[in-house]
Amino acid sequence: MKKAIIICLFCFSKMLWAQEPVSENELIGTWSLVSITNIYQDGTRVQPYGNNPDGILIFDKKGNYTIQILRAQRPLIATGNKNTSTPDENAALVQGYNGHYGTYTVEANNKIIVFRITHAFFPNWEHKIQKRTYSYKNNEIKYIVTNTTQGGQSVVAEVVWRRR
Repeated sequence: MKKAIIICLFCFSKMLWAQEPVSENELIGTWSLVSITNIYQDGTRVQPYGNNPDGILIFDKKGNYTIQILRAQRPLIATGNKNTSTPDENAALVQGYNGHYGTYTVEANNKIIVFRITHAFFPNWEHKIQKRTYSYKNNEIKYIVTNTTQGGQSVVAEVVWRRR
């Protein structure tokens, strides 16, 4: 009986692990942003784009990706012209958005997505390579950003996407 239970547990754990993407092909598609949580060294957790951020992540079959992240609620520009917005309006725009695009690969054995960033809203990321450890479960990808736009290496971000 004990042996049967162990075999069942082993088979069940294999089924769970089978959900893990093993190649770029399994990531191909469109993903919706679920959450972003910044975790500071003292353990403080902050949602930099609010409780219900909006965003899209697209991986294509040629190894290209694009990410758009927005705070769901952003103030309108009073003049209707971004070139004449106030300093506070500009700050809200900058703090309420992040986006970048480039190419990607997957190191399946290490559960790492490698982003080769071509262009980014945050220029410090341009032409950089970022390796992000990930997990995949129930059509959601969760990865960790170790060099964020909001504190560099003093904060990590946990980002969750759901397949559309």
